[in-house]
Amino acid sequence: MSHFGEHALGWVAIAGVGAALDPTRRRQWAGVAVGAVGSHAASIVIKRVVRRPRPSDPSVRVNVSTPSKLSFPSSHATSTTAAALLLGRLTGLPVAAVLVPPMMLSRLVLGVHYPTDVLAGSALGALSAAAVCKFEGDK
Repeated sequence: MSHFGEHALGWVAIAGVGAALDPTRRRQWAGVAVGAVGSHAASIVIKRVVRRPRPSDPSVRVNVSTPSKLSFPSSHATSTTAAALLLGRLTGLPVAAVLVPPMMLSRLVLGVHYPTDVLAGSALGALSAAAVCKFEGDK
């Protein structure tokens, strides 16, 4: 899950395949990619402003590499929530309920985030998805 969510690349790949296979809804598939990448970018900006260091405790084994030492908010939780909400809207499936909690939990289990990091990331992802929906509704 960690590698899939890195830099929102897995979500962009899914959106690309969807756009290629479903040309009548290509704009909505593009919205999934925009939501994932845009929310990821927003989380990076917030990380650089907040500058919260990742958890560091000798008893916790970190099982994945990270692109930075900054923790808040979780970019994985952010882009996953945005993409999952937009995918759910597009497909009518409960994608967010199935994908978001495991991604959030994985970031905690891997030892790279605090609970507030993943909660804030998920909230930011939801706001990003709402912004994409509003923009799509205006067109």
